[in-house]
Amino acid sequence: MALRVVLADDSFLVREALSHLLEGAPDIDVVAVCAGRDSLVDAIEAERPDVVLTDIRMPPGNDAEGVHIAARLRETHPEIGVVLLSQYLEPRYALELLAGGSDGRAYLIKDRVHDRDELAAAIHTTAAGGSVIDPKVVEMLVDARSRAEESPITALTHREREILGQIAQGKSNPAIAESLSLTKRAVEKHINAIFTKLQLPESENVSRRVTAALLFLADDGSAARDGRG
Repeated sequence: MALRVVLADDSFLVREALSHLLEGAPDIDVVAVCAGRDSLVDAIEAERPDVVLTDIRMPPGNDAEGVHIAARLRETHPEIGVVLLSQYLEPRYALELLAGGSDGRAYLIKDRVHDRDELAAAIHTTAAGGSVIDPKVVEMLVDARSRAEESPITALTHREREILGQIAQGKSNPAIAESLSLTKRAVEKHINAIFTKLQLPESENVSRRVTAALLFLADDGSAARDGRG
């Protein structure tokens, strides 16, 4: 069965481009197209989609409507995945998106979403409860985190920082191994070292992978507020 997607963007051209892009995806069905927050909320209630694909800034406020809707859905419809599209690299929005957890959430840069397979993969990943963060966002956040004084990230080796970035993108150990040309065992060893250096103990209730990714996201948010970012 095809995944049901509600699409929202205040730009007519972007809406048309995304709709056209997804028309060729055989297992994705765009059931509604919206131009603002209110119509998006109505469409979600009417269609009960598997995934919401939305811009961050939309009428009426043109601020962070997409992020706010994602947070609301976490409470009202946790089974619905959300793929946020941003025109620019905006780490604070990535931080807000993931503050309630990374499961079922994706953050992509618009000018990089031109490949149907890439966009479809993000939609499928979020529908399945996974997460996807644009590599450019991850790179910026990792760099900012690494520069911060007293950051535990500074204790990581270059390879460990690379792997942490891959974790933040939502990649599995096998995918990280393939991406960095490492063995799965080597990846596991590096990840264990990362958890140790970041002082993340084992827990049945909290994913250490998510915590590790959010650690530098949270620090980047405070850096931006303090004028360090």
